[in-house]
Amino acid sequence: MDFSQILPFLIQILLSVPSVLLALSCHEAAHGYMAYRLGDPTAKAVGRLTINPLRHLDPIGAVCLLLFRIGWARPVPVNPRNFKKPRLGMALVAIAGPLTNLLLGILSLLISVLIYALIWGGAVGNEYLSQVLVWIAYFFGIAFMINVGLAVFNLLPVPPLDGSRIITLLLPPRLYFKVMRYERQIALGMMLLLLIDSYVGPHLFRRLLNLVLLGICELFRLIPIFELGINLFMYFHFSS
Repeated sequence: MDFSQILPFLIQILLSVPSVLLALSCHEAAHGYMAYRLGDPTAKAVGRLTINPLRHLDPIGAVCLLLFRIGWARPVPVNPRNFKKPRLGMALVAIAGPLTNLLLGILSLLISVLIYALIWGGAVGNEYLSQVLVWIAYFFGIAFMINVGLAVFNLLPVPPLDGSRIITLLLPPRLYFKVMRYERQIALGMMLLLLIDSYVGPHLFRRLLNLVLLGICELFRLIPIFELGINLFMYFHFSS
């Protein structure tokens, strides 16, 4: 058994746990808060307007996000009858979760990039402090990937993911209700396809996620102040 390969994996898992818990909690809390702002108090009534992970955690979904960057939490209860425009309300509630994760991901990226730039730019003279900061930067890099991964996964236009709530806003009512009628069957089929894709190939979701992650990095690399940090970030997180 090659422990030199196992140890980095275990360290990455350990560093990922706080990011997974925060990403899932903020995602679901954003759904609940948006619903509350639109007139539905259901999530608030059951204590889901919080980032306490114990209120939102689905153990299987959290482990899947930790290992495969594909995961979920316990859905926040929403009653669309409390919205003035139910379909629009559901679409806004749906987009709130992925948008929150995307913003958290970008913030994490910027923190990671700035720390890398400070270290390799010579602003940190103490070697021990530099090592500590490298691990902190790596932690925020993982948080970037987890949050963006959760956002991209949930934006897939397949029930019951958030993307389906957004896409169905554009569907005629008759077609909308037909899609919702078979939501569970579609969801089971989607999970089966994702599992096959993850373990057998052709790894389409991983490729899509990498395109999005690299695209965000490339956008920030166009800004001179971030160029050094982004180059270092991409070396540490994408070169392996």
